[in-house]
Amino acid sequence: MKVLFVNGTVIGKKTGVMLEIIRNYIEKTNCGYSLEIMNLKDYEHQIVDGRPLIEYNTDMQEIVQKFKEADGYVIASPIFQGSIPGVLKNVLDMLDPSTMRYKPVTIVATGGTYQHHLVMEYQLKPILDYFRCMVTPNYVYTQAGDFDHDNRISSNDVHDRFRELARVFVQYAEMSKVLREVPNTKK
Repeated sequence: MKVLFVNGTVIGKKTGVMLEIIRNYIEKTNCGYSLEIMNLKDYEHQIVDGRPLIEYNTDMQEIVQKFKEADGYVIASPIFQGSIPGVLKNVLDMLDPSTMRYKPVTIVATGGTYQHHLVMEYQLKPILDYFRCMVTPNYVYTQAGDFDHDNRISSNDVHDRFRELARVFVQYAEMSKVLREVPNTKK
């Protein structure tokens, strides 16, 4: 199983720190999955405007291909102005609705205040529901006080939530294997 860790921003370090920690916790489950981190800052982005995929640059095509090849996703997003970054929404707009169908997804986010945790619930989860993903029920939201001055997670509670998030994600990934099998309807 291939899991794509999506760092859904082009600036900052906190989302990348969270993805590394979660990757380590998933590895500790001994699931044997292939784990890849994709940093959106490493790509040249174009605004999605409805053109066929072939008309976008190779970076945009590569992003779509990575999503297609993945069997599950961990999406990390900062919360800016009460919303996910435009670059993350733009990437999601590139995807065919069937790309993420019945694949497990877990969400982590960080923001300046505790009130922004609802962005995950009321903005990102509905998008993922549109894709018919298997969104884990236990996303993790962090805020600035959970990080030290070197952008390391200093909260044991956050680490505990990341461990549980990894455990639940692996269970959802195992369940998804059966759901993505296409039943043979021919007799």
